[in-house]
Amino acid sequence: MKSKVLMSETASSHQSDPVNRARLRWRARRGLLENDLILTRFLDAHEESMSDQEVDAFSRLMELSDITLMDLLMAKKQPEAEVDLPHVRALLLRLQNA
Repeated sequence: MKSKVLMSETASSHQSDPVNRARLRWRARRGLLENDLILTRFLDAHEESMSDQEVDAFSRLMELSDITLMDLLMAKKQPEAEVDLPHVRALLLRLQNA
């Protein structure tokens, strides 16, 4: 139990750590220009206000292939498996409406 408390106190949030923020932006660079434009514009507008839960959702989406990500962003498919989570679905709606 002590280790959990220690870990949460030492773990920095996305907003407080410039390295985490730079890493998120780097991961948003994609092979498909369309994905890159959507993600970069979203980060330009919302990165500073993103919660840690939204950052987690964004990170999960960055694990997907470019084609799968594009299908989700264009609402051609619904999230499945590891990205079928409420906070990921909420972020997808924000990305689709941006």
